[in-house]
Amino acid sequence: MTDTITPAEQATAAASGAAATEVFRNKQSAAAATSKERVDTLAREVLAAMHDIIRRHKVTYAEYDVLKAWLIQVGLDGEWPLFLDVWAEHVVEEVANENRQGSKGTIEGPYYVPGAPEFPAEATLPMRENETGTPLLFQGQVASVDGTPLAGAVIDIWHADDDGYYSQFAPGLPEWNLRGRIVADDEGRFRIRTVQPAPYQIPTDGSCGRLIAAAGWHAWRPAHLHLKVFAPGHQLITAQLYFQGGEHIEDDIASAVKPELILAPTPVADGTGNEVTYDFVLDKA
Repeated sequence: MTDTITPAEQATAAASGAAATEVFRNKQSAAAATSKERVDTLAREVLAAMHDIIRRHKVTYAEYDVLKAWLIQVGLDGEWPLFLDVWAEHVVEEVANENRQGSKGTIEGPYYVPGAPEFPAEATLPMRENETGTPLLFQGQVASVDGTPLAGAVIDIWHADDDGYYSQFAPGLPEWNLRGRIVADDEGRFRIRTVQPAPYQIPTDGSCGRLIAAAGWHAWRPAHLHLKVFAPGHQLITAQLYFQGGEHIEDDIASAVKPELILAPTPVADGTGNEVTYDFVLDKA
């Protein structure tokens, strides 16, 4: 009899970190568009904040050496994308989108992969034949801030499975499992069939996990759907949608939950799962 290795047994921090780092490296770098003056300002203020912490808390050489060793290990583990996305990105997102009039956004996180398969407005996300989890019908409409429906808007959706694992970051899952790009119809409407994801812990066997353990924190994120929604002439919105009453809504380790992003699913009439309607409003570019 051949033993089956599950995604849970293979989804180590090192493997997830390496995958997240590779995805990030494939993004176009914005460094060329950043002036020396801007880099100088930001770098000096980050260092000044660090110096202030050292002075105020009388950091010892022993503590300094532990920090240095930990920072080195974060890089070796490939966990810088995870560390920054969990503990810094929510503030960057807040600043970047403070003037939006349309839908609220939140962090992208480290598990987005571009190029997912494309489907029409009514679609079922790719999934395994016996995918576990509560079936979910996620439907809605995409419109502009002036109320105009946005025909052909794209809803790029991805999420964890019922065990809390993402395809392409947990070996053993099909490549595009629970990932897809849905093209809205002529009225900007979409209907997506999938399963409700589970809450999950960020990887704890690497450097981020050691920080969590040392500080006495928890490592949990509430269950959520990830989305990127865009249409010609409008700003892309990145969002995560959470589930009312779900675990860790109030204490998300990534501090990414907003009241406007909480869904309230209801049972479908035939008893086969839940459904929810959520509309997106896009700001003009």
